[in-house]
Amino acid sequence: MIKPEDIGSHTDFSRNTKADLKRLKRTGGPELLTVNGNAAVVVQSAAAYQQLIELVEKLERDLLRRTE
Repeated sequence: MIKPEDIGSHTDFSRNTKADLKRLKRTGGPELLTVNGNAAVVVQSAAAYQQLIELVEKLERDLLRRTE
């Protein structure tokens, strides 16, 4: 779940990319970037993304097993 403190503008992210990437790696959480006040993209560390993909794949396997 994205919390209000995890929302920032694309402009700010561009200006502070190094610090933002360091924070994303440290926390493992996502950040919602906005353009003109509208949600545009979600960014997260590669490690956190990989964990998310592995979790989704596990859930898919578990669901398939339950329907067999």
